[in-house]
Amino acid sequence: MKTILAPVDFSEASTNALLFAAELARRASARLLVVNILQKDEAEEEIRNKLNAIVSDLKKSLAPGLNCDTSFAHGDLIDTLKKIITIQQPDLVVMGTKGASGLKGILLGSNTVNLIAATRVPVLVIPEVARFESMLLKGKNRIVLATDLDEFANDEALHLLKQIAQLIVEPKLRVLNVRPKNTGLSDMKRIERHFLVSLFEPEIDSDRVTVFSSSVMGGINFYLDKNTDTGLIAMIARDSGALIQKHYTKEMASHTHLPLLVLHDAD
Repeated sequence: MKTILAPVDFSEASTNALLFAAELARRASARLLVVNILQKDEAEEEIRNKLNAIVSDLKKSLAPGLNCDTSFAHGDLIDTLKKIITIQQPDLVVMGTKGASGLKGILLGSNTVNLIAATRVPVLVIPEVARFESMLLKGKNRIVLATDLDEFANDEALHLLKQIAQLIVEPKLRVLNVRPKNTGLSDMKRIERHFLVSLFEPEIDSDRVTVFSSSVMGGINFYLDKNTDTGLIAMIARDSGALIQKHYTKEMASHTHLPLLVLHDAD
């Protein structure tokens, strides 16, 4: 992990997500790029001062040697971020969301979710209520990788997940598959599940989990309710359409109280 991109709008949600991004960058010795997309009535000098103040605070609170740059740009938020991502080639984008309210559908049009659908770069969604310190506790060391077990060709994304997992204290990863009752796995899906589990071993305690449910979201939430030591959820998305419709990542990004890492399949 070489570069982490953290868009900020100076809200509490984005500031909290920035703390996550900064901690990840520090622990992974990665470059942190803090970006703001100016609104029509905002002055460049004011934004520049705000960004400089943020970097100064981060270096004081985390580490003086934190490799951190700032940038700002004009334009439509999602289109401009896509251009910045193309130029900067970050390994990870970290964005905040107010998705912990539990109010159904309240954030389905959020900028965070729209960016998830617009880029192939892994996106780490940080709910406003989540705290990075929680991921350093042994009581929050479970990483749940939710997948349909179709072949996943993006090895770089999986290695990124492994890197993040290794920053957690005594991590344990569980490959979670939700499917209807009285159904089995094809040979190819069994092979994929074995591959995913073995990829994280021996460095990370890894195992497979199956939840039988007619609802993907219902099965995931059932598992999370039973396992309160979860600190991070990762979901595999096949394409922008499947991301929103089939894999329910849009709903997850809008409602979870846990950090959510969205991994896109390779083109």
